[in-house]
Amino acid sequence: MTQATAPTRATAVDMTHRQILEALSGLLLGMFVAILSSTVVSNALPRIITELKGGQSAYTWVVTSTLLATTATTPIWGKLADLSSKKLLVQLALTVFVLGSVLAGLSQSTGQLIACRVLQGVGAGGLTALAQVIMATMISPRERGRYSGYLGAVMAVGTIGGPLIGGVIVDTDWLGWRWCFYVGVPFAIAALIVLQKTLHLPVVKRQVKIDWWGATLITAAVSLLLIWVTLAGDKYDWISWQTAVMVAGALLLGALSIRVENRADEPMIPPRLFRNRTITLAVVASIAVGVGMFGASVFLGQYFQISRGESPTMSGLMTLPMILGLLIASTVVGRIITNTGRWKRWLVLGSALLTVGFALMGTLRYDTPYWLMSIYMALIGLGLGMTMQNLVLAVQNTVSAHELGAASSVVAFFRSLGGAIGVSALGAILGHKVKDYIAEGLAGLGIKASSSGSGGVLPDVHTLPAPIRTVVESAYGHGAGDIFLAAAPFGLIALIAVCFIKEIPLRQRNSDPIAGEVEQESTVAAGAGAAVVRTGIRD
Repeated sequence: MTQATAPTRATAVDMTHRQILEALSGLLLGMFVAILSSTVVSNALPRIITELKGGQSAYTWVVTSTLLATTATTPIWGKLADLSSKKLLVQLALTVFVLGSVLAGLSQSTGQLIACRVLQGVGAGGLTALAQVIMATMISPRERGRYSGYLGAVMAVGTIGGPLIGGVIVDTDWLGWRWCFYVGVPFAIAALIVLQKTLHLPVVKRQVKIDWWGATLITAAVSLLLIWVTLAGDKYDWISWQTAVMVAGALLLGALSIRVENRADEPMIPPRLFRNRTITLAVVASIAVGVGMFGASVFLGQYFQISRGESPTMSGLMTLPMILGLLIASTVVGRIITNTGRWKRWLVLGSALLTVGFALMGTLRYDTPYWLMSIYMALIGLGLGMTMQNLVLAVQNTVSAHELGAASSVVAFFRSLGGAIGVSALGAILGHKVKDYIAEGLAGLGIKASSSGSGGVLPDVHTLPAPIRTVVESAYGHGAGDIFLAAAPFGLIALIAVCFIKEIPLRQRNSDPIAGEVEQESTVAAGAGAAVVRTGIRD
């Protein structure tokens, strides 16, 4: 056992390409499990919510609860990664995620399912933050684009395979939807074994304090805001005393969290990071991308099954254009960025494609030709592939090694926050629009809306009489178009934000100096952390 005092930049690890791939194998398998366990449910959700007798609000919260837990815990995992064993943390996150998945499969009501999805979100927060941190620890910024492409490819495969596997499971009578939550367990066990054998990183220890008050206040503020967005327009009017109380409460909690973060020795979201223009603009873009990505695309499975009457399996197949676009963009663009060291042009192009794709999907109806939809979905996929990983890459290139965990988790935090807000807000819009469209359509048939018998529960269109089925399919199709149209301005916000980011060529090594103002800030931060003790023991 050896001990040495070293500057925090020494945490960078020099590894060969083969060693990096071996070390990443378990990490990528763990990410695959997380993605698979999430996407395998996407096309099964309409069936799950119908069988558990839930409504549009329950559908929204099954997704939002996971995103909220992911959002709240991502900064905590990132902070822990800066002070303890990254391998142990990623194994712990994987275990928590699998436990949540198994319990979700045993759920007997939408309430139980939502609670278990929260536990899944805690594990997903760890996997989301730690994957980026571990990659940044092992790989220089210049080479990171290449390996980010591998991560994007794994995400695409998990996203492609998940809905297809989930559709087959739901359509297989002797399995049922509960197996959607169990299917990832064997992959998770394999990931834990591979991580133990292949991932070896130096353990960095330093004296820190976890900002539990900041984490609690941030979570409370976001939760209250999401509850308001979900219930407004359904349980009470948008302009009402309930709205006033919830919005005021969320703003007060947000203000208190800012105050606590400014005074904390080890803030959960370090305010000093936002003095860096690149980080601030990347956060704005990440929120916008998260709103669009999660908020709109999460309802595609519902659209295909209700508006077009497709099976869960077919719903997965029909999303392939978007997933293939993500796969191609993330792998090809990642290699180009590694070869050139330039990344801003791809962020601009990706944000533009995302905006155009969402705007075109805003024309969606229940009878829109599928070939036309395929083009629109492919544009969205290409846009996501060019923006998601590269926003994190741009931020990591502007901070020193000891701040990689905090900086990476900040971007992931705000992307998840945008997603949680997007799912809640756009889900509320969808529920409101569908209700109005159904009432309007039934009135045209001379039927009162209350006689439809839905009672807010997601309908099974295959059991409806032909005229009413057409009304319901049209309502959900038009509503889906409306939420994509509502997501388009967020793509535009992301485009504007990335246009103002100053491009700094990617560093060849983690130890290379950071250009300009960022270097000065990092030097001050490094001086404050001079008491770091780096042990020679590897995980």
